[in-house]
Amino acid sequence: MNRITVYERANFEGLSREFTCDVPDLHELDFGDCISSLKVVGQPWIAYTDPKYEGEPHAFEEGEYPSIERPNSFSALRLVHHDLGDPQITLYEHPNFQGACKVVTEETNLAYGYFNDRVASHVVQRGVWLLYQHPGRGGWHCLAWPGEHLADYKLELNFQSRLSHLRPLYWTGRTAGGGDTGLEGTRACGSRRVRDGRCGRSAGRGGVA
Repeated sequence: MNRITVYERANFEGLSREFTCDVPDLHELDFGDCISSLKVVGQPWIAYTDPKYEGEPHAFEEGEYPSIERPNSFSALRLVHHDLGDPQITLYEHPNFQGACKVVTEETNLAYGYFNDRVASHVVQRGVWLLYQHPGRGGWHCLAWPGEHLADYKLELNFQSRLSHLRPLYWTGRTAGGGDTGLEGTRACGSRRVRDGRCGRSAGRGGVA
């Protein structure tokens, strides 16, 4: 089962709650702006700094995170329900999908090629992608979702000629060739459990910013 367990202190200490579906407002469950470590099983989760999936998004793939880059700042959680197999995004040099184009299917540092700081629009064929302002997953970042046709970075993202790095989200349990993952449809619900979290091993990973 896909789930995320969040803790109020680093190293999986303090109060914790476990969620298996989307949480639009953690404040309604008395757990807003207090997450300092977490564990993810299954598909990735997106944590947002504002309720209703607004604000800055932070992606967490399957694993254990004894510390995170933005502690005490998350107000909403969303499970990534999309099939993450066989990711593909097409980048375009000009707005409205014009000019030279580049098809990307894996993590890519654009600083090593022609398209660094030149992308102005994109189409996501498959997968969920993280787009970064600087090489090495640095600077401002945003998410791009399957089927997304973003025609003008300047108008819609204020991001024209600033993209330098991108990567798809992964789940190690995804089916080969992009087949059925057996995921349920998106829904919102509360937590399954509240307890004192005093255990859990560290995997030495930080958050995916």
